[in-house]
Amino acid sequence: SSSAPGARYSPPTRRLPAHVRVRATWSIAAVGPMVAGMAAIAGRRCIVKGAVATAVAFRRPASHLWLRGAAHRQLSSGSPLIELRECQLSCAGAPDFMATVNEHSDVIRGTLPLRLFSLPTAGGVLNVATHLYAYSGGHAERDACLAAENSGDKCRELRRRLAPGIQQQSSLLFVEAPLVGDFKLHGLLDPSCPGGEPAAGAIYELRRYQLQLGYDTVPRFLKLYASGLPSKLEAPGTDPSTTLVSLLYSDVGSLNEVIELWRHGGGTSAMETSRKAARAASEWRSAIADIAGLAVRFTTAIHEPLPSSLWR
Repeated sequence: SSSAPGARYSPPTRRLPAHVRVRATWSIAAVGPMVAGMAAIAGRRCIVKGAVATAVAFRRPASHLWLRGAAHRQLSSGSPLIELRECQLSCAGAPDFMATVNEHSDVIRGTLPLRLFSLPTAGGVLNVATHLYAYSGGHAERDACLAAENSGDKCRELRRRLAPGIQQQSSLLFVEAPLVGDFKLHGLLDPSCPGGEPAAGAIYELRRYQLQLGYDTVPRFLKLYASGLPSKLEAPGTDPSTTLVSLLYSDVGSLNEVIELWRHGGGTSAMETSRKAARAASEWRSAIADIAGLAVRFTTAIHEPLPSSLWR
């Protein structure tokens, strides 16, 4: 990314077929935003079709350079990662699955950096075992944890016992937004329970935004979000047990997805009280109005942490 503004950027071409290399070369100075979006999509086709992963990046300020795939890993292999795993359980198999997880939580915690293990109670599909893991060492730490998980006898036996209740599994990787540090949020790298000690009846709220494609969409979202966040956090009447834990954006998986993670120590009543207070925060309402123009879809779900969860 040391080339002059407007210069052509050619991604690594080693072992890529010629027809893929042609589609992977673009000049931001010569195309408009719509074609730039098409270029981004074409670049990701290279990841699928090529023998090695690559990324297409356009000349822009370094803070807005959003790299994907192996190219990202090579540049920031030590950058912290957050993994969201979701297991769709069968209705019949869910009770046994959860009982087994709670019984052997020490195996999971001893192998993986688990933070939250929860089930949704409202807001979408039910019986989805939801796990959040925090890898402070990035991909290198995650690879080591997965290797330990695959080689350990206790882990293999636990997977064997859990498998009958699982219908489908998914794994998405996220990065915590810089504003987590700017606003001194708890974040996911800190293993201690957000808001203090675990509380009976505490819930977690996952608010998920699917944004439009584009390299500048997530930075624009974060700028708008940060502009209105102080008024929401300081809104009079907010329940004292409500805590914004983290804000994440996707790195591997569905592109341009952002997740807000909130903890309400006082349960759903605390959530409702805090929502009512936020609606009166004018700067927050203005920011959300602008964010709506960037979003394709928005969902919110209530999650109850399981006894095996580090955070409760």
